Amino acid sequence: MPSTVIRNTNYDPATRILSVWFVPSGIRYDYEDVAPATYAAFRKASSKRRFFNEFIRDHHKYHRFGERQAVGK
Repeated sequence: MPSTVIRNTNYDPATRILSVWFVPSGIRYDYEDVAPATYAAFRKASSKRRFFNEFIRDHHKYHRFGERQAVGK
């Protein structure tokens, strides 16, 4: 998954949580209720940053790793 913004991802289909680690901070965010089809399209996208910004970032609640309260939409 080469990207200048996203270092790594992990997806758990059982919980529908997408974990994203960002460059260069290494901070992890967990995005809730991400459909398997969305994750599959994300993995295939030629621009991970563009796909993330358009289809994930403002469309799912998220937690910064280690935080208890949800932030975002």
